[in-house]
Amino acid sequence: MLRVLAHPTYRRLFTAQVLALLGTGLATVALGLLAYDLAGADAGAVLGTALTIKMVAYVSVSPLVGAVAARLPRRAFLACASTLRAICALGLPLVSEPWQVYLLILLLQAASAAYIPVFQATIPDVLTDERDYTRALSLSRLAYDLESLASPLVAAALLTVVGYDTLFLGTGAGFLAASGLVLLTRLPRSRSDAGAGRTGPALGLGAFLKVPRLRALLAMNLAVASATAVVLVDTVVIVRDVLGRDQSAVALTLGAFGAGSMIVALTLPRILDRAPDRAVMLPSGFVLALGLTVAALTLSVTTGAVAWAGVIGCWFVLGAGTSLVLTPAGRLLRRSAAPSQPSPGTARQPLRGEAAHPQRTPPAQHSLPVLFAAQFALSHACFLLTYPLAGWLGARAGQPFALGVFALLALAAAGAAAALWRRREPAGAARSGQRSGSDTG
Repeated sequence: MLRVLAHPTYRRLFTAQVLALLGTGLATVALGLLAYDLAGADAGAVLGTALTIKMVAYVSVSPLVGAVAARLPRRAFLACASTLRAICALGLPLVSEPWQVYLLILLLQAASAAYIPVFQATIPDVLTDERDYTRALSLSRLAYDLESLASPLVAAALLTVVGYDTLFLGTGAGFLAASGLVLLTRLPRSRSDAGAGRTGPALGLGAFLKVPRLRALLAMNLAVASATAVVLVDTVVIVRDVLGRDQSAVALTLGAFGAGSMIVALTLPRILDRAPDRAVMLPSGFVLALGLTVAALTLSVTTGAVAWAGVIGCWFVLGAGTSLVLTPAGRLLRRSAAPSQPSPGTARQPLRGEAAHPQRTPPAQHSLPVLFAAQFALSHACFLLTYPLAGWLGARAGQPFALGVFALLALAAAGAAAALWRRREPAGAARSGQRSGSDTG
């Protein structure tokens, strides 16, 4: 997996991603504690509102970015967006009212909605070999897991000597360091064919309604959103109020979620070399539903250290389930995009389940930036539903009931994905080199 870091451009981009996500992880812990200071037992509702605002920014900004990003200089665009995120993060320690949190979160996440899809769509243009790209996806998943594992552990250590407001300074430093690295990196021009200039935001959204595996990915996004909303919105309330633990226990519980995701991401590249994506991804929704169900039962029938140990175990399972969806998702998007123009002397290696003769299938009509922006917007639209629901249900009906509701939602989403992603797709439904009737892994 680590061999892809020998590529100098990707190595710099990956380092920038790690630095930014370490900062984001510190902010995740600090924001939950800030919400608890401002609202006490209603912290879940405040945090749910802040995360809902985040999703509104993501859903509204990212499709527009997908439409215009190809016309802008990537390096300057990414550096400016990351710097704006740093400025907003450095303002969070100064707030004293919930509305101030909401305003800064809106600005910060609008910048993130501009930055992340463009960054993600850059990686396939840097790594043109399919095996390298698959390993880069796993490394990217590991980098995201640092937000849920390494950052909370660092936060737990820092909280023993400083207040949580200092964590926001680390967030700002991470964003500024990422901006500097991007400025020092020469980025390639996008090689994906935009389909005769068709780059409007509706184009990528429409692809998710036309391609069966992308419709299934949308359903799996809802299952992931169900689990993630519980973890990010309700962990602080479950650990502090229900279980009576301290601030460090909040960070350690979030770390269990990251640990599960990280272990899966480490093992997936070899699995995906031998198994189709469909066989790996479809069971994940049922894993998430199981983890949420066990967590609901744990909080209903146990207390104290036993309950906390059960929650940590369930959070580990939820992390593993989310990684089973999110790590291979980029492969589905790349396969559904218009074919790239390879570098001279570089042959494109087909993914498992992809035809060796792509000329047999009509060319795709969607560019990579558009599809990544659409996935970003649609996946976060699911969070727009689950984040406020997690905060509201937890505050009004109790945490066990909220967990049970999200278990049912994840189960329904998993069933829908299995029905939508048939083992054999009709001719023309599988884009970018899929044989008619082949397993669409």
